[in-house]
Amino acid sequence: MVDEKKNGRLRIAVLTVSDTRDFTSDTSGKFLVDAAREDGHSISKHCIEKDNVYALRAILSAWIADDQIEVVLVTGGTGFTSRDSTPEAIQPLFDSNIPGFGELFRRISFDEIGTSTIQSRALAGIANDTLIFCIPGSTGACATAWNQIIKEQLDINHKPCNFAELVRIGSH
Repeated sequence: MVDEKKNGRLRIAVLTVSDTRDFTSDTSGKFLVDAAREDGHSISKHCIEKDNVYALRAILSAWIADDQIEVVLVTGGTGFTSRDSTPEAIQPLFDSNIPGFGELFRRISFDEIGTSTIQSRALAGIANDTLIFCIPGSTGACATAWNQIIKEQLDINHKPCNFAELVRIGSH
């Protein structure tokens, strides 16, 4: 068996938050799974869950406790409609917030979609040495987050620093 810790691969879980998507129509979740695999990471879990605070917390709590998951990518539920509850569900689980992720995502996104980026509640944090990134549900937003922020931060060789090192240091 390949030692994933030595080769820099991380074990990633992907959660799509949606009341309408299934595996045939979930282009955002599929993008994240494919992008992570393309960059050499493994996918430990992949599921779709309706936008319900308690169901989301149950899934994330189990994944945070699972030592086979080092990173969780959540897509969807970060807007301002009455059904968007990802931040409310996930943020209380964080041991530490990563405010720079949401700030940087909105800065980069501004160049792509202008002031509409103000409606993004993208966020990230760490819980039990597990990195969690919550990304808007559009495939374009997932591509922006992965390609311009997350990809480098999950690369153990990215300098001067990266989150892969932190997961490795505090790893289970």
